[in-house]
Parts: sequence; C-alpha cells; structure tokens
Amino acid sequence: MKYIKLLAVLFISSLTIVSCSDDNPTPVNEEEVITTVTVELTPASGGTKVTLTSEDSDGDGPNAPVITGGTLAAGVTYNGVIRLENKTETPAENVTEEVAKEADEHQFFYRATGVTSTFTYAGANDSNGNPVGINFTVVTGTAGTGSYTITLRHEPNKSAAGVKDGDITNAGGETDVEVVFPITLAK
Repeated sequence: MKYIKLLAVLFISSLTIVSCSDDNPTPVNEEEVITTVTVELTPASGGTKVTLTSEDSDGDGPNAPVITGGTLAAGVTYNGVIRLENKTETPAENVTEEVAKEADEHQFFYRATGVTSTFTYAGANDSNGNPVGINFTVVTGTAGTGSYTITLRHEPNKSAAGVKDGDITNAGGETDVEVVFPITLAK
C-alpha cells in the first residue's frame, strides 16, 4: 500500500511538471493571406504597360482565382514589379510591404513554359545580398503562346544551389502564392 501511494504521488508530480508551459512562447509567423497578385510589365524602351492579374476574392476558400494573362511583344525587355494584396480586409492590406520588410524570409521565382523568356532579379536584395524579386526584368523570346509561373516562397534556403539565380528546385520553404499566367508573345 505504501508503494502505491508513493507511485501515485510520483505520477501526479510528473503530470504537473509536464503540463507546465513556457511563459515565453515562440511567436508563430503565419502565412500571408494573398487574394490579389498584380504584375506590371513595362517595356524598358517605352511603350504600353501590360498588367497581369490574379484575383482570388475568397482567399483560401473554395472558389478558384480569376486570372488575366497578357500579350507581350517578342524580343523586348520589360521591367516588372509585383504587388500583393489581401482584399479580405478593409482597406485592402498591401502584403508586398510585409514581404519587403521580411526580405530575408521571402523570394519570388519566375518560370516560362511554352515560350522563351529570361527573367533577372532587379531592385532591392535582402540583408545578405540575396534577391527578393519584387522587381525584375524579363526579356521575351520569339513569338508564341505559353505561360509565366510566378511563385513566392516563404523561408526558402537562399544558400542552396541555384536559388540565388532563380532556380526553385532546391529552395524548399513554403509556397505563399503561386500563379500561372497565360502569355502570348506577339511579333
């Protein structure tokens, strides 16, 4: 009987020790809510700006986003800039500012499929000199149709092979947003 009481006291003591929590919990950095992606592409030598958009009015809800692609001139250099918004809030939150503020934890990746285009990072880098990609240039190839996939990764491994140059293969991290825009390159 003496041993049962001793075991009961030890068991209750262990539950008390295990159930205590840290008074300073580590803050959780939640993923950004992004309902709207706007990509503005302006010809470097002047001309008409092309705007690509993805509008997902219900955020992570069941409805698919409405995506509007664009027609670019073949063989032209465009200066690009991305704007991210959370329109579930009033007024709409500018998520691009948060991405810029947390530059060490974010990077955009660009990929052309079905058309030839070369993307280069431009604009501000993070504190380690790695690209973020809010600003970029794209040099279009020959005429054709295809798509541009734009992906924002949260906490990618920016020191992994190829990541600094825009190769998402070894980036890891979590995808905050990924949009496939239909693209036509015209003569």
